[in-house]
Amino acid sequence: MKIQAFGVREDEKQAFEQISAQCGVEVALSDETPSLENADLVKGYEGVTVLGMGNIDRDLLRCYSENGVRFLSTRTIGYNHIDLVAAKELGIKVCNAAYPPNGVADFTVMMILMCLRQYKQALWRGQVNDFSLQGLQGRDMNELTIGVMGTGRIGLQVLKNLSGFGCRLFAYDVYKNPEAEKLATYVDQDTIYKECDVISLHMPLFDSTYHIINHETIAKMKDGVILINCARGGLTDIDALVDGVESEKIGALGMDTVEGEEGIVHEDRRTDIISNRNWFYLHQFRNVIMTQHMAFYTKEAVDSMVRCGVEGIVQMEKTGSCRTMLTK
Repeated sequence: MKIQAFGVREDEKQAFEQISAQCGVEVALSDETPSLENADLVKGYEGVTVLGMGNIDRDLLRCYSENGVRFLSTRTIGYNHIDLVAAKELGIKVCNAAYPPNGVADFTVMMILMCLRQYKQALWRGQVNDFSLQGLQGRDMNELTIGVMGTGRIGLQVLKNLSGFGCRLFAYDVYKNPEAEKLATYVDQDTIYKECDVISLHMPLFDSTYHIINHETIAKMKDGVILINCARGGLTDIDALVDGVESEKIGALGMDTVEGEEGIVHEDRRTDIISNRNWFYLHQFRNVIMTQHMAFYTKEAVDSMVRCGVEGIVQMEKTGSCRTMLTK
């Protein structure tokens, strides 16, 4: 079996070499983002594996299908970049990845603490030998109410991590997780907005969750609320975030992923002119921490993502299914 891999980073190559040998498949590696312009690379390949960048839409999927591709995997948990309806109609089986939730959950708690303790300003001041305290007063987490929106594997691990800090924990999800119920009180969205000092997002990006954080929902929140997003950028309306920070309704943002990040994160753009004004305007605020979509980025997670990317395709080819298959 032959698999074409797109968006391959240097840190993935050893894992690809190991898993392809173990599975007895041939994997061709490309660092290019999948597009119609490079779709000819899939000729002669039954499977394609991608990352989260690029739009795997109907046109691209049709091109893949015409070139003999029958299986597609994304080496990410999120899959909103893939048109699953089109894939199913074209007979392409699709799966996503799974990896331990600890890395993103740990990163989330780090973001919360950095926002609570004004660490961005403290770091900047220290770099110019300004060791003053004015404006750096923080808050104790055990005095706060923290809301976790989305209680899947990562949201649950965040709750487990936070349970040791002594804070009051609220949770929201369409489906209640029995394990999460042992740690947090499930409430509705409005209660999360009105009662929580910190709100952390751990939802998938669907039509129903797109811009779930917007002008209207931010208006319901406490003054000085802290928002954390280590999930998907499209969960938050970037215009609403900018307005919330400018008005001081939002006290701090900890954002590992932000709407409009495509073509910016995971790239070296130091010498480029970049036209995404809102993204960079948000980035410059003293109380906004933005990282380069790296919460997932641990050795354990990368190895698991590559393994899922290859094994998922192999299993779908052999058995017609795999545990993370999306086109059922």
